[in-house]
Amino acid sequence: MGMFTKQVGLLTLVATVGLAGCASTQQVSKSKEMSEKATATAQQAASDAAAARAQAEQALRAANAAKAEAAEAQEMARDAKRSADNTESKIDRMFKKAMHK
Repeated sequence: MGMFTKQVGLLTLVATVGLAGCASTQQVSKSKEMSEKATATAQQAASDAAAARAQAEQALRAANAAKAEAAEAQEMARDAKRSADNTESKIDRMFKKAMHK
């Protein structure tokens, strides 16, 4: 349980004990029921937060994988450009050599 859930449970206990001395049985039961609902709500919120964290971590992993693939694609594009530049230079040299003969 998270800190919030523990705090709600503690407040519930204090409220129940405080009301027990001056409240009717029906009022104490209603107070206890309300505190149990609050505790359940807090537990659900903690569960929802954990699920959201898990989804965020999964999204981050996917983004990192996409970033790595993009970097690899950029490197391949750089290699292709270097190869094309080298080929163009060779063609130019061959053309100039042929023209000077």
